Amino acid sequence: MDISPNELILMRITGEDRPGLTASVTGVLAKYDATILDIGQADIHNTLSLGILCRTHEKKSGFMMKDLLFKASELNVSVRFYPISKEEYERWVGMQGKNRYILTLLGRKLTARQINTASHIIAEQGLNIDAIKRLTGRMPLDEKKANIRSCIEFSVRGTPRDRIEMQEKLMSLSRDLEIDFSFQLDNMYRRMRRLICFDMDSTLIKTEVIDELAVKAGVGDQVKAITEKAMRGEIDFNESFIQRVALLKGLDESVLKEVAENLPITEGVDRLMYVLKKYGYKIAILSGGFTYFGEYLQSKYDIDYVYANELEIVDGKLTGKHVGDIVDGKRKAELLQLIAQVERVDIAQTIAVGDGANDLPMLGTAGLGIAFHAKPKVVANAKQSINTIGLDGVLYFLGFKDSYLDEQGRF
Repeated sequence: MDISPNELILMRITGEDRPGLTASVTGVLAKYDATILDIGQADIHNTLSLGILCRTHEKKSGFMMKDLLFKASELNVSVRFYPISKEEYERWVGMQGKNRYILTLLGRKLTARQINTASHIIAEQGLNIDAIKRLTGRMPLDEKKANIRSCIEFSVRGTPRDRIEMQEKLMSLSRDLEIDFSFQLDNMYRRMRRLICFDMDSTLIKTEVIDELAVKAGVGDQVKAITEKAMRGEIDFNESFIQRVALLKGLDESVLKEVAENLPITEGVDRLMYVLKKYGYKIAILSGGFTYFGEYLQSKYDIDYVYANELEIVDGKLTGKHVGDIVDGKRKAELLQLIAQVERVDIAQTIAVGDGANDLPMLGTAGLGIAFHAKPKVVANAKQSINTIGLDGVLYFLGFKDSYLDEQGRF
């Protein structure tokens, strides 16, 4: 094969993967003192695709390729060689200054149509896909099994032509094809998130606690109607809070304990909290709900901070009033910033997760804001959302892989 004087050779090796294959190939390159300029390897269903760009002396290149062909035959794999010009290489090197982004696609399952649509959106924006990897474990054929989920991550390079248009198209993809997504700049902050703040009601738990208390007080329908208006952003949160708490007047304090002990925990919370604590994240609950229930979850999951609303109790009965300032949307954003300062965490390293209109300020303030099974207004204003699986879907947006599972079957 004719190799140009610049001695740059790209080789592509494909075939059935086996232990020691990469060592065998690079052993041949080492024999001829080759310099590795780039290398990448992927394994899909035990099929290897290995690419190596190397530089070697022109007097050695022919012998090196001949030995590689013999080694490939011995290993029962295919190898192809491509000469790379100096100009091609310099153009490739010049691309490394371009922005890199991570597009994460997440759902109960991923279809060709979903991936095709996402790929078209990337291409339309002039972005190039450098790599694709699967974050979730191997998919069982039985889709009825519990907790099935599928997640892939695109590493893309370039600058979107129209970031707003791209976001809108990704939102349409999410809505129309039942898939979740996250589009993040791939920088040091993405890899070093340190503080995560959660809403509580309808996020960490599958209910609004005030609605549960209202049922016990016999005013369920009245309170639920006010709650729904507040979550949709139709009425001021503080006003709705005062109205709802007033309806709880006379409720016995023992009911709080009963409700706390029967809180319906959201799918994925146990796994999520285990991983976050194991990897050293600081965790906060910033809730428009009640401190009593936040502290119950704090004890259960070793949560670092809880800020919520305090119910006034006199002689074992709720008075229909609260104590202190109301934790509304504005206050949640302020608390996120305050905790970040206390923990000496850059705001870009923070994460916020919530479902209601009163969560939008903290979702917008955090480095990564995630709407979780959220109201339409919240989804429309959030840059990332999870609607198809449980709360542990947050882990995939942080780049965790199922292959990090420990011997106990958890992360």
